[in-house]
Amino acid sequence: MKESSSTERFIPMTSVGSGQVKKVATDIHCLTVQFVNVCFIGTAQSWFLVDAGTPKSSHMILNAVKSRFGENAKPEAIILTHGHFDHVGAIFELLKVWDVPVYAHELELPYLTGKKNYPDPDPTVDNGILAKISTIYPIETIDLGSKVQAIPDDGQIPGQDKWRAIHTPGHTEGHISLFREEDRALIAGDAFITVRQESLLSVVTQQLDIHGPPRYLTPDWQAAWDSVCKLEQLKPSYAVTGHGVPVKEEWLSENLTLLAKDFDKIAIPKSGKYVN
Repeated sequence: MKESSSTERFIPMTSVGSGQVKKVATDIHCLTVQFVNVCFIGTAQSWFLVDAGTPKSSHMILNAVKSRFGENAKPEAIILTHGHFDHVGAIFELLKVWDVPVYAHELELPYLTGKKNYPDPDPTVDNGILAKISTIYPIETIDLGSKVQAIPDDGQIPGQDKWRAIHTPGHTEGHISLFREEDRALIAGDAFITVRQESLLSVVTQQLDIHGPPRYLTPDWQAAWDSVCKLEQLKPSYAVTGHGVPVKEEWLSENLTLLAKDFDKIAIPKSGKYVN
């Protein structure tokens, strides 16, 4: 296994929600790590972690795990929605503590096994400060070696019968979301988010807003739109997104429908190197 700037470069930015654990359902809890969300899904007897936060954040995740599940608790697995630095930042630190498998979509594996870097950020897509400084965000591949495995083609997550992975590309080639049919629970990753991630003020205050994936790191806008439409058709009852606050019921239904319908107006930048 080999680290890179994507797991070593600390980003000095945070939000008012950092360190807070929010209960989304009986067995779904969301921890905000600086400006990104990770999820604990399950009970003390069996649970898994979705995403691995920002670089240098393992202490925050491990403390939340101890509080939620008890001393020496460890997940059955770590599921990665994708491999951007703010979703894999603490992965190596966590794997030093937990000897567990990591799962991701097959198309994401090159970015997680040292073979491929992500496309360059595009700072021209928005006037927000966080878009303008996006060139500092690391895009370098990490190498998890044999620790990472592809999720089966049918989307069934090993050992998790009720959850399935849905391929939702656009933000990255192998981006996935997770869905549970019985209560229509959705872990959306960055397929859509609930904060304007390009704006420092919005991120710091966690101002609620329906939004497409972060503009400065999304290279395929047609695929991103198709993915939002796919998730809207599931009619989720509640959702945890990679950035922003969890949402549910009427707000989620109305705004996800609006985003799917008007994605070109709400989400896609007017210009940028990956537009058109």
